[in-house]
Amino acid sequence: MSDRLDDIAAFFDGGRLTLARQLAGLRKNALAGLIDKTPTAVAGYESGLKNPAPATVAALALALEVDPSFFTVRPSHLTAATTAPHFRSLRSTSQISRDQAYAYGCLAVDVAAAVERHVEFPPLDLPSYPVATDDVVGRGPEAAAALLRKQWDLPSGPVGHLVRLVENHGGLVVFSPMDNATVDAYSFATAQRPIMLLNPLKDDYYRQRFDVAHELGHLVMHVDAEPGGRTVEDQAHRFAAELLMPADEIADQLPSKADWRRLGQLKHYWNVSLQALLFRARTLKVMNDVTYRNAMSTVSARGWRRREPGPMPLLEQPSLLPRAIKLLEDEAQVDEQVLAAECQAPLGLFRTITSRVPTQRPLRPAEVGDYAGSSSGPRIRPASLLTIEE
Repeated sequence: MSDRLDDIAAFFDGGRLTLARQLAGLRKNALAGLIDKTPTAVAGYESGLKNPAPATVAALALALEVDPSFFTVRPSHLTAATTAPHFRSLRSTSQISRDQAYAYGCLAVDVAAAVERHVEFPPLDLPSYPVATDDVVGRGPEAAAALLRKQWDLPSGPVGHLVRLVENHGGLVVFSPMDNATVDAYSFATAQRPIMLLNPLKDDYYRQRFDVAHELGHLVMHVDAEPGGRTVEDQAHRFAAELLMPADEIADQLPSKADWRRLGQLKHYWNVSLQALLFRARTLKVMNDVTYRNAMSTVSARGWRRREPGPMPLLEQPSLLPRAIKLLEDEAQVDEQVLAAECQAPLGLFRTITSRVPTQRPLRPAEVGDYAGSSSGPRIRPASLLTIEE
C-alpha cells in the first residue's frame, strides 16, 4: 500500500482533488480541518503548486471517501465545461451547492467517456444558434427552436420522448443525486458531449419535459452567455415554448378564455402543463393580460401550481447509460465494478449516474465498497450504434 501511495503522490492531479472536494460539498478550510492541514496547503495541492506526501494522499482519500487512485492524472480537459453551467437561479442556490452539482456533472461525463470506449454512442448532433443576451424582443429563441426541429427532422405536432431525443442526438441526460436536489435542472457543454442534469424530486412529467426543452435552449443558444441572468432564462423559456408548442401550429388551438376543458385536452395532446399553455396563450396574444392573470389566480387558488388535475404520466427516464451498462454486462461480460474502476468513480456515485430512476439517496462508498475489481478485462466495442427507440 505504501508503494501505491508513493506512485499516486507522484502522479497527483490537483484538479481531481478539487473535483472530490466539491463532490463532498466541502470548502477548502473544511477539508483542511479534516486532514489537519492549513487551507493554504489544500489550495496548493489543488493548484498543483505543491504535491501532497503519500500519507496526506491517504488522509485526503479517507476524508473525501474516495479511493486514493481517484487523485491520479486524468484527461480532465475532456470533461471540464466548455460553457458555463446554466443554473436557474444563482440567488436561490449557494456556491457550494452549485460547485457540488457541477462536479457531479463532470463525473457523469467522465463515466460516459469510460463507457463509450466499449459502446458506440450516437454522434453529437446539436445545432449552434447563438442568441445575444441583449436580444429581448427579437425572434432569436424561436428561430433557434425551429432550427432544432428541422435539423432533428421532427414532425409537426407534439414532440415525442424528449429525453430519448436528446440522447439519440448525442446528449447525455442523468438525474442529480438526492442530496443535491436543491439545485434545479442545469446543463453545460464539454469537449466530450453536452450534459443535462434533472432534479430527481421534480415528480412531474410535464414540468420535467419543459425543463429538458429549457436546457436544450441553453445548449443551442448560450455557448458564451453568462448564466443566471433574467434575459438568458427568458430566452430559454421562449425556446422551450416554441419547441414544444410551435406558434404556427398551436395559436389557432388555444382558447382566448380560461376554458379548462379545452386546456385539459391541449395539455394531454401537446404534453405540456396548463400553466405553460396559459403562458403560451398570453405571449401569442390569444389571451389578454387580464384573462391570463385571472386564470393564474384560479391555478393558485386550487393548488394547481404544485399539482395539476388529471393523471400524471411517468417521468421520462434516461436510457443511454443504463442500456450501455446492460449491453456490456450481457454481451461482453464487463460489469459495473470494472467500469467504475476504469473511470475511477466511487461505485455508489457510478450507480446513481447510470441508473434510469433517481435513487432515494446516493450510496456512500463505505456501503458498497469504494472500488471493486480492476480496470482490466474484455474491451469489446460493439459495432452497432446504441440508440433508444422512440
